[in-house]
Amino acid sequence: MVNKQEILDVLSTIPDPEMPISITDLGLIEDIAIEGDAVHITVLPTFIGCFALPVIAENIETKLSELNKVESVEVSFTNDPPWSIDRITDAGRASLAEHGISVPEHGSICHSETSSPPVELRISAVLCPWCKSTETALTSPFGPTRCKSIHFCNTCRQPFERMKKV
Repeated sequence: MVNKQEILDVLSTIPDPEMPISITDLGLIEDIAIEGDAVHITVLPTFIGCFALPVIAENIETKLSELNKVESVEVSFTNDPPWSIDRITDAGRASLAEHGISVPEHGSICHSETSSPPVELRISAVLCPWCKSTETALTSPFGPTRCKSIHFCNTCRQPFERMKKV
């Protein structure tokens, strides 16, 4: 029978289709259930309606089916608990930064269903992943994917993406 560590080892080799990070470093894996030779993986999407979900599910099914001890693989998606940037590992943050994608600091703010969503207040600008300057500006709140925005660094004159804080 396959064990969770073997499953995690395989999942860590699967890249996110839209970003230079593995699905495990991005924090998408919520649960791994093993029943005999059947494996069920529960995945947390970064955003509802993420276009990469079918590709992620197919890659998980394909890679895990290659294990000798696995006969069937089922992938399901859940939004409870909701994914947040706090799930991104330090290695994942480093990989994103190497590719020019900024990630907000750990410690997202939670709110109850009855309260208003939090407002992100900033004392300083977003840190540029290329030159570490804070002389940056938001270019567009909408990036190439739903989970990113576009920024520009006035110091090194380079655009960069930033993960949205969720």
